[in-house]
Amino acid sequence: MSTFQGIEMAKKALFAQQGGLHTTGHNIANANTRGYTRQRVDFNATTPFPVPSRVMPNLPGQLGTGVEIGTVQRIRDMFLDSQYRSENSRLGYWGERSEAISRIENLLNEPSDTGISKAMDSFWESLQELSANPDNSGAREVVAERGLALTETFNYISKNMQTIQGDLKSQIDASVDDINSIVRRINGINEQIQKIEPHGLLANDLYDDRDLLLDELSQLVNIKVHYRSSSDSALEIADGLASIEIVDESGASIGADGVFLIDLTDENTSPSDPNVLNELSVGYADNGLVGNIDVDGSTSDLALLDSIGSLSGLIKAHGYTDDNGEYGIFPDHLRQLDDMAREFAEAFNDQHASGLDVNQEDGLSFFNTSDNSDTITAENITVNKDILEDTSLIAAAEEGAGSRNGENALKLAELFDVPIEGLGETSVRKYFSSMIGKLGVEGQEANRMKGNTEILQSQIDNQRQSVSAVSLDEEISNLVKFQHAYNAAARNMTAIDEMLDRIINNMGLVGR
Repeated sequence: MSTFQGIEMAKKALFAQQGGLHTTGHNIANANTRGYTRQRVDFNATTPFPVPSRVMPNLPGQLGTGVEIGTVQRIRDMFLDSQYRSENSRLGYWGERSEAISRIENLLNEPSDTGISKAMDSFWESLQELSANPDNSGAREVVAERGLALTETFNYISKNMQTIQGDLKSQIDASVDDINSIVRRINGINEQIQKIEPHGLLANDLYDDRDLLLDELSQLVNIKVHYRSSSDSALEIADGLASIEIVDESGASIGADGVFLIDLTDENTSPSDPNVLNELSVGYADNGLVGNIDVDGSTSDLALLDSIGSLSGLIKAHGYTDDNGEYGIFPDHLRQLDDMAREFAEAFNDQHASGLDVNQEDGLSFFNTSDNSDTITAENITVNKDILEDTSLIAAAEEGAGSRNGENALKLAELFDVPIEGLGETSVRKYFSSMIGKLGVEGQEANRMKGNTEILQSQIDNQRQSVSAVSLDEEISNLVKFQHAYNAAARNMTAIDEMLDRIINNMGLVGR
């Protein structure tokens, strides 16, 4: 071993401890950086002397030659990442579902002084008053105006519900764009990683960027990440290239071969290959509801609704359609609202037609449509224009009981509490109460599941942060440790320098 080997060992020690100081400084600088994973320097002893060979010196053992930085790696637990992303998907789904139900609850606004229940009660009261005073023109005006108020309430709620449904469609399209944008960015990072890892390097900051994007993607759809080596020359601890598979709620593959947004599972594929990146799209049927979800031909049906996430939550709120019918939160409530308006209006019109107006003529249809269509819906229901212009046409009298009776008005009022066949043999009041009750139960379930998922996600994130986040206390202690080691290495170099000075400048001077 050379006399100067001591200088070399001291130099290696200085460089190694300096690397530890720099890595610690990098951790401290990024203590508040979103998505940053703390890094650790792993030191390795360099190859000792002598190396076994034919000409090795005859020594009782090997002498150390110093230290070097083996790797600078992230402290990350992929199992916790997988758990976090799974709960993140559920939180995205239940969050969107809870938000959609909350919008309907705010729109229906029950109980209140402006909702359908109040409008029905006011209309019922006006009919009761008319039955007691059939000759009172003022009472007839009140019936017409409160009937119109009830229809306008139906119109308002239906149209606003459709407006919110349109907003959900815009959110769906924006979510699809977000998914495709995130996937493209992840694949771009894959390309950069493939250029770095074959040189024996770890792309730690790129791994952080990719993991952060994967976390964002997991809120939109439930995903499973598959990793493979980027090169035979890459380090074994390198994360490698990431493939992204869309999975169902249980984490199982969808379909026989699975659905991949990025497919790098084949060892012969590269992130730059055009067929590796698959974009997601959502198609709409003629009725405006989601008709299919497609990932570059992998699937063209609604199977991807099984992938729980905010996209699935938005679609199930907005509504989707297949061969068996229309489904979703908003289509269901719009349908119930339409059924309620239509069945009540038809029953009311039938009873009104059986009575007589002031002129002893058969009653007209009290309710009709504002757009002249054949079917009454919550959106188009209105009071007959002729009745609004001439309230004497209201058929308050019962046929055969004289012109000044209000028996038919009383029967019209009773319709609010009489079972109607089209409403499942329940009255319009009970039907609406049942509708509000079911909505409340759905809202409670969504809020409960959202709350439970938030707690689980928070717990897993805390566990993940305890592993990967930067602890300033720990980093300060590392600073002191590396600083002392650096100072000791420098003192070692000073000692070696003094020894060499003695050898070079003070040996061979005998007799002077």
